[in-house]
Amino acid sequence: MRFPKITSLYGRIFAIFWFTMFLVLMAVLSLQYFDPRKVSDVPEPHYDRLLSARDKIQSHFAGHTDIQSIIADLYRSASFQERRGDHRGGDNDFEIFITDQDGNLITAHDKRYSNVRALRNFVTNIDNTDTPKQRLYGKFMFAGPVPIRLAGNDYLFYLSVKWNRPPSFLIQLFDHPFQLLLATMLISTPLLLWLAWALSQPARRLEKAAQRVARGEFSIDPELEKGTSEFSQAGASFNQMVEAVNQMILRQQRLLSDISHELRSPLTRLGMANSLAQRKQGKSPELTRIETETQRLEAMISNLLDLSRMQVDSHNKREIQPLQSLWETLLQDTQYEAEQVGKQLSFSDIPNRSLSCYPPLLMSALENIVRNAIYYGHSRIEVSMKEIADQISIRVEDDGEGVPEDELEAIFRPFYRVSTARDSHSGGTGLGLSITESAIRQHSGTIRAGKSSLGGLLLEIHLPLQAKS
Repeated sequence: MRFPKITSLYGRIFAIFWFTMFLVLMAVLSLQYFDPRKVSDVPEPHYDRLLSARDKIQSHFAGHTDIQSIIADLYRSASFQERRGDHRGGDNDFEIFITDQDGNLITAHDKRYSNVRALRNFVTNIDNTDTPKQRLYGKFMFAGPVPIRLAGNDYLFYLSVKWNRPPSFLIQLFDHPFQLLLATMLISTPLLLWLAWALSQPARRLEKAAQRVARGEFSIDPELEKGTSEFSQAGASFNQMVEAVNQMILRQQRLLSDISHELRSPLTRLGMANSLAQRKQGKSPELTRIETETQRLEAMISNLLDLSRMQVDSHNKREIQPLQSLWETLLQDTQYEAEQVGKQLSFSDIPNRSLSCYPPLLMSALENIVRNAIYYGHSRIEVSMKEIADQISIRVEDDGEGVPEDELEAIFRPFYRVSTARDSHSGGTGLGLSITESAIRQHSGTIRAGKSSLGGLLLEIHLPLQAKS
């Protein structure tokens, strides 16, 4: 018979709970068969020894007619005790009791009995005197009754033997609640540890998948759909979400491609018409303005396509790259370019760390910021990189006109143009910082704008680094 596999989280918890309760219940029910303090049948070997002791007493006192003298002689006769086959080494190892048919103890006047109260309790707990029973009282095991004939009358014979055996394991457990609690914990702890491990595995897989999505890696993991039903359902929903995001990004790129294709056709015709008009009529301010705006619109479309293409590629083409290979050559080239226009660009040492990224996107992001600083700075640009915990902090500063404080957050919006002279003659499309901000965000980073200590604009980037191996 094969039991069905429990795939539910709550099912596993209840299964372990009820299994532990079952073990405790079995221990409680079986205790009565192992606890000598409860009335039970006399085992056959002990019963045979009980009958043997009875027979020896009957045989020894067969010619006596006074029951009182028999009992007194029985307890005083050391030679008789030594002749007993079950003698255990001392007068205090056992006691013999004789009662009438109603259970009344027949005593000798010169003998004190040490276990009379225990005997009376034992007698009252026996329902049928035809079947001998036994029970442990403290350190003495009482057994009986068996019929015995002394002095011509019928009596009942009981025997009390000193019990030197240690209590069984179950009895010790139920006599000591803390030991019982410890035993229950020893049984249930391995099961609970296994349950915790079994539950943590799909949770860790789900956590790692969420971290990949946070880094911009939208990949489906079939392992998420394994494990308990609750986690497998969550994993299936997570994979569906990732697939939906991938489809949305692909549809967005396809839409932008279609739009650019449709827009470029009339732009091409407009450019050709403008060229023909200039041939016929010659150059004029109006035709020159048309040509400038046409070129600007073409540049906007190209930037939008580049942005869409890099977003898709950044999700699918991630790799581990050292920071030096990403930005060292770029900074050296821009430093040379700044010198050619009479400006000074300085940069700090690049930390010896790596990050998971799509290299063209991050290189383009930093290049855009540095070139803007060179363009708008008067004479000085500073680029500093610092490792902070598991992040890289990049600061790009210039000594230009800067950006008004109330526009610092708005400069990352697409097509936003700053109201000051910093952007009034740039001829840009207003997409550069938007593309940069998108690239940083796709790599789980942040970017902020502020006022530089040099007097111009400060752009500060934070990116998570690859954990050290």
